Amino acid sequence: MGEGVPGGLSASGAASADAADAAMQSAVHKAALRFVPLLTIAYLFNYLDRTSLGFAALTMNKQLGVSPSQFGLAAGIFFLGYSTFEIPSNLLLYRVGARRWLARIMISWGLVSAANAFVVGPHSFYGVRLLLGIMEAGFFPGVTFFLAAWFPAQYRTRMLAWFLVGIPLSSLIGAPVCGQLLQMDGIWGLAGWQWLFLLVSLPCVPLGIATFFLLADRPQTASWLTAQERDALNGVLASEVRERPHVSLLAALKDPRVLICTAIQFGFTLGSYGIGIWLPLMLKEYHLANTSIGWIAAIPYLFATIGMILWAFHVDKKGRRIANLAITCLLGGVGLLLPILSHSLMSAVIGFSLALIGVTAARAIFWTIPTRFLTGVAAAGGLAFINSLATVGGFVGPSMMGWLKQYSGSYIIGLLAVAAILLAATLASLSLKLFISRE
Repeated sequence: MGEGVPGGLSASGAASADAADAAMQSAVHKAALRFVPLLTIAYLFNYLDRTSLGFAALTMNKQLGVSPSQFGLAAGIFFLGYSTFEIPSNLLLYRVGARRWLARIMISWGLVSAANAFVVGPHSFYGVRLLLGIMEAGFFPGVTFFLAAWFPAQYRTRMLAWFLVGIPLSSLIGAPVCGQLLQMDGIWGLAGWQWLFLLVSLPCVPLGIATFFLLADRPQTASWLTAQERDALNGVLASEVRERPHVSLLAALKDPRVLICTAIQFGFTLGSYGIGIWLPLMLKEYHLANTSIGWIAAIPYLFATIGMILWAFHVDKKGRRIANLAITCLLGGVGLLLPILSHSLMSAVIGFSLALIGVTAARAIFWTIPTRFLTGVAAAGGLAFINSLATVGGFVGPSMMGWLKQYSGSYIIGLLAVAAILLAATLASLSLKLFISRE
């Protein structure tokens, strides 16, 4: 054995290990630069067609005669279509490959989202929203499955965080843009809200085409990696130790860890959409102009973007995913108490900022947990199962806020309900420690 080499490793063996590690890091770097910016921009537009809904409501609801409860139902009905087709969509992704299926999803959602510009009343609004949910089904868990197939565990939280930054960025960038697009009212005979839907939706079509050409389903099919890089990355991914992994879909669906994860995501998804879709209308209560609402609504998402990235790097470095997940859910609920307890605009913005930091960071941390015990078809179907049932929270949150606003005349009861559900998600997060020993 060579002297001076730690662990009794020969000098040639240590050099070989160093070369393999360097090749793996090179492969990860190339993949991150190729995939993550594209998928993040796609997710930005994916969320923008939801964020824009709240801004369109500032003028659309009155023009089409849509009541608060009808708007809440239309906002939420999207998630019924999304949830129903989530598992079939992801099983098809597993069969035909992420590259083809994610491209199909993006192109079809761009076209259907643009059709929102031509609704004429509540019923056509419901129909387009339902169809949009069907077209988008499978995108998020599909990307999660794709990233887990490419990036080792020690990189996964930050890669997910960079992808998920599309959520707060969609409002950080989109909120002021949406406020300005409403000012296009009357151009070519279209209302401002119609221009808004068209201009935030149609860019998804070329993004989908780019996805088809730039993604590779797995390292083995990536011609832009060297043979050494492919082998090193595959070796690390294959050697990962997983927490009692499932490869069968049926076994995964019976696992209490999957059911608890579903409940947790239901909670923070409800909070995310309950706040996000109604935020422009809640800010309207402070007698602000539409353009001012656009800029002020961007502030919480600026802090949410920064908070999510920093929290993800902290978790990748320190671990303790379950504890951090519980803290993020708790922060989401506590933050909502400020706009409830205070009537000042500043307090409301601070409270919404804290709440959105919590629910946005929760999403990045959360999705690294189920990929530790789901593999193969169980990952494709199991992640979709979690997301499909939990995404019902996206229906419940906006709908509940609309019903409670119409019933009570204010947003206070709705915000209290969202805060209570986020507290329940905190307790569910802590309960994962009973079932997971290795994070």
